[in-house]
Amino acid sequence: MTLAQHVEFEPDQPEIRPVTPGVGAEVRGVDLGADLAEATVARLRAALIEHGVLFFRDQPITPDRQVAFARRFGHVPRVPDSMFLVHEANPYVSVLANDADRPPTVNNWHSDYSFAAEPDFASVLRSVVVPDCGGDTVWAGMFAAWEGLPDRMQRHLEGLTATHDFMKLYERPVKKRLWDGERGRLMEAARRQFPPVSHPVARAHPESGRKALFVNESFTRHIDGMSESESRHLLAYLFEHCKAPEFQVRFRWSPDCVAMWDNRSTIHYAVADFHPARRLMHRVTVLERPRAGDQD
Repeated sequence: MTLAQHVEFEPDQPEIRPVTPGVGAEVRGVDLGADLAEATVARLRAALIEHGVLFFRDQPITPDRQVAFARRFGHVPRVPDSMFLVHEANPYVSVLANDADRPPTVNNWHSDYSFAAEPDFASVLRSVVVPDCGGDTVWAGMFAAWEGLPDRMQRHLEGLTATHDFMKLYERPVKKRLWDGERGRLMEAARRQFPPVSHPVARAHPESGRKALFVNESFTRHIDGMSESESRHLLAYLFEHCKAPEFQVRFRWSPDCVAMWDNRSTIHYAVADFHPARRLMHRVTVLERPRAGDQD
């Protein structure tokens, strides 16, 4: 029985349509700009936990309403102005802007803030301007990725932990511009705030208890307790395993779409095939609880 089957819902609740068996569902019949009933929020949360990522189309909401929607699911922190551009009218919204002068640099698989002692719960991303062609986002379902491993590999990974490191991504040359000038001081503060941290390789979801493979190529530095060579080869195998199409869903954006995903059970990849076209997105982060050092 799924988590969604444990929750009582009203008969006029949104329609949840799975996109693939392993990850992703499209939601119909809900206006994210409205004040949603508790039963609706409960249904969306259950669907998010079950499917990993939810897609909403035709949602012309303001940044304020995007934040209000996100707050129905948990704590929304201010955007750290070290790594991201901050919306000029709402400090809880990060602006992901790419164009001819700002080429995309996030074309790597990752889970948001897996380098934190308490990783992000959910992300709520809204499309504002999208290119005529390209700019899709791909998610991999890490429940399916774990369950797709051979039994002997699952037994090998049980009980192991891996170190996740902020600097594995942000020390790369493609991120050099973030360390230039005054912004470099903010990045250094972020580096100190997020020292390397270990998480289970097979991480039980805190709400459903279902196991997910919890590694990603952007931030997982090494498997704890292994030699450098053994860790490198095992992580290479796991990173490649997660890329199987059977574990993935690919979303084609149009203006006013919203995707909400659970970082505890998915990783994602923003396809960087649209440069020099313009792509503008607004993102809000949801935490299970306030995190030390976050600005409220």
